[in-house]
Amino acid sequence: MAIPSDEWLVVIDRQKVFAESDWSDWACPDGSFHTTDAPFAALARAYGDRVVYTRYVAPTPALDAWVDYFKDWPQFLVPPDDPMYDLTEDTAALAAGHPVVSRDTFGKWGSALSEAIGGAKKIALVGVATDCCVITTALAAADAGVAVRVVADACAGSSPENHQRALDTMALFAPLITITDSAAVLG
Repeated sequence: MAIPSDEWLVVIDRQKVFAESDWSDWACPDGSFHTTDAPFAALARAYGDRVVYTRYVAPTPALDAWVDYFKDWPQFLVPPDDPMYDLTEDTAALAAGHPVVSRDTFGKWGSALSEAIGGAKKIALVGVATDCCVITTALAAADAGVAVRVVADACAGSSPENHQRALDTMALFAPLITITDSAAVLG
């Protein structure tokens, strides 16, 4: 089997704000978020109980460098329970009964995520955006000694080019980080 019994699936930020391009400037372009729906769902089912979900939420209040950042994005500086930060409906359905870690940082790696996966030292990452929250999570987890597999076809970026750039950058960190696809993971 291609999924090690001690590996967890970490689903990064499959939220409405990154999926719904009709109102969100942060959404993955051209519906690319939804090209990841099928691989994500297959992986979430295959990992069973070993799946954790993350959510990006705006800092309240924004401090330090985040103050200038949110001058460009004031519409996203809303409370963590704002519906824009909800998981997409398909993601929420699969997330029921699983841990959900919310952070006000791009990178989701930290004590809360490590605890949610029971201190596991192997993770597979899926979600959005490859060139923001996925890459920052992958690099921090790898720095912490966690073996990271990034499932490329279950990730989407801020553009197809940025998605590929992020994958290429993460590939530089092999063998700490490996790039794969859902077919290889699912065997």
